[in-house]
Amino acid sequence: MALDTYANLQTSVGDFLNRDDLTSVIPDFITLAEADFGQKISHWRMEKRSNATTSAQFMDVPSDFLEPIRLGSDTQNEHRIEFTSSAEMAQMRENTTDTAGIPRFWTFTDGKIELYPTPDTTYTMELVYLASITALSDSNTTNWVLTNHPNVYLYGALVQSAPYLQADERTSVWAAMYQTALDGIAVSDMRGRSGGSGLKMRTRGIQ
Repeated sequence: MALDTYANLQTSVGDFLNRDDLTSVIPDFITLAEADFGQKISHWRMEKRSNATTSAQFMDVPSDFLEPIRLGSDTQNEHRIEFTSSAEMAQMRENTTDTAGIPRFWTFTDGKIELYPTPDTTYTMELVYLASITALSDSNTTNWVLTNHPNVYLYGALVQSAPYLQADERTSVWAAMYQTALDGIAVSDMRGRSGGSGLKMRTRGIQ
């Protein structure tokens, strides 16, 4: 059976487990695998851009935000805004009595992006970020991971079934296959970023 849809994935997980009484919990195995993906998968297909205008100290992050790549504004030839710690930002605000100006630094505060200085007018901000992988469901039957790396989903779900099924001598095999599948995604990411050419070694000419 092709691992191309959420329904087919559930069927395959049941087939590999050789159980027909797990229909209600197999979706949980898949959900747990997706939670693990968020900690272990980083790929160029997850990169997104989000543009928003703001004149306030705080900005919302996209709902699928996972981690930042860069933040910039449309002023001064789209200058990049540098990340700083909350402690450093607080110190800067104290040192300058929180004077408004062109934002040059940012940090996370209470689940939002905090800008410093506080914008003195309206700016267009572009956030490039790593987005979370869209979870599979009955209404969202596939995503880029299932399409390009179905083995990650299959073995990830099988690994997550182990605590529920308790002792299963196949767990170590599934874990090894899962790690191989994750390694394959990392290789795919590297090839995508290098244009498929891989890393090249430079050699010096003989003098």
